[in-house]
Amino acid sequence: MNKEKKEVVKVNQITEGVIWQQILIFFLPILFGTFFQQLYNTADAMIVGHFLGKQALAAVGGTTGTLINLLVGFFVGLSSGATVVISQHYGANKEDKVQWAVHTSIAFSILGGIVLTVVGIGCSRWMLDLMNTPDDVVNHALIYMRVYFLGTIGNLIYNMGSGILRAVGDSKRPLLYLIICCMTNIALDFLFVVGLQMGVMGAALATILSQIISAVLVMGSLMRTRDIYRLHLRKISIDWIMLKRIVRIGFPAGVQSILYSVSNVIIQSAVNSLGTNNVAAWAAYGKVDGLFWMMINALGIAATTFVGQNYGAKKMDRVHRGVRTSMIMAFLMTGLMVVFMWLIGDTLISLFTTDTAVREICHGLIHFLVPTFFTYISIEILSGALRGVGDAWIPMFITGIGICGVRIVWMTAVLPHFHSLKGAAFCYPLSWVITTIAYFIYYLFFSQLSKRKELRSI
Repeated sequence: MNKEKKEVVKVNQITEGVIWQQILIFFLPILFGTFFQQLYNTADAMIVGHFLGKQALAAVGGTTGTLINLLVGFFVGLSSGATVVISQHYGANKEDKVQWAVHTSIAFSILGGIVLTVVGIGCSRWMLDLMNTPDDVVNHALIYMRVYFLGTIGNLIYNMGSGILRAVGDSKRPLLYLIICCMTNIALDFLFVVGLQMGVMGAALATILSQIISAVLVMGSLMRTRDIYRLHLRKISIDWIMLKRIVRIGFPAGVQSILYSVSNVIIQSAVNSLGTNNVAAWAAYGKVDGLFWMMINALGIAATTFVGQNYGAKKMDRVHRGVRTSMIMAFLMTGLMVVFMWLIGDTLISLFTTDTAVREICHGLIHFLVPTFFTYISIEILSGALRGVGDAWIPMFITGIGICGVRIVWMTAVLPHFHSLKGAAFCYPLSWVITTIAYFIYYLFFSQLSKRKELRSI
């Protein structure tokens, strides 16, 4: 019991300790966790690319990833509503509401996993055809997707459970469980793909078995704790009032995820029309630039939890200072990431493919896109802060217009005149710049936070 009390005191330092230290302490395990999540996802691509060829790499790393993110991302976005609700109630020490939110969230994950499994398996072929997947890639992609969606329930339970732990300030246990599952996934990849020669089916099977393990571990962690967020299996059910609040906050994030994915689907469709070499290069580059996304997403999660708990504790000055600190940290870390990827990007690409033509295309993408990462930073930090106080609807519209809308216009009206991979890629920094400007205007002058304190110093 004393050990548990010590754990709770440490967790609550988010509302009491030195701001930059608390953000960093919370951020680092998330960063390492996201790194292992990225490794978890790229192990399939690395092994498949080397042992099965560029067609299988294009299937596992490109088209399927975009479609999976489209479907799974919506439910993960919804789960962010639970993270916000739990972090606010936990910061305010409201035990009954934390309990309702935890059990409702897990029940919702199970139901969502069932729905997503049926939809994913049933619609895989239709979605692949809609995206103009190359003929020499489509069969590999179909097998991978259908097997992958069999493990959706485990995937959603892990994501929801990790969100609950992070909401109360615990980012270390999700990291530990992810490391275990990542190592398991890599071992199973070699067993199924290299040893048993099961092809892309083996890569998908390795992934879903690892996801099931991660779900079991996070559920066990929630059931063993003595803190107010403890999970009881017999209490797993939906409290409709709590679900309504979770969905009200999480639905915009889910839609926002869909908008990102829809725009990426449109871009992927254009890339697919450029041939297998470009599809494989786009897939390989997507794994390399994942280094940046894992870093900036981890900071966004840290900002959401920090703001949520301090908002629940009614410490608005810490909320504002936390946002400024997160922004500074994001710019410094992005600078280091840009230099790192610029210098050794070619080496990283070689981990995924030895094809000379594919590597040359990737080299051009890295030098074209990596320097533009700075234009995205504010979107992640400001949207994370706004989610922390439950302000999600207007950011959803900003993202919908600035990200999805701009990219659709670019792909349909401009790309036909610049039909190349770089022409397709240009819509990313273009949409980031426009959306960043919109976020700053809303955040500084019209958002829920701006009504409490002007943040003109950012």
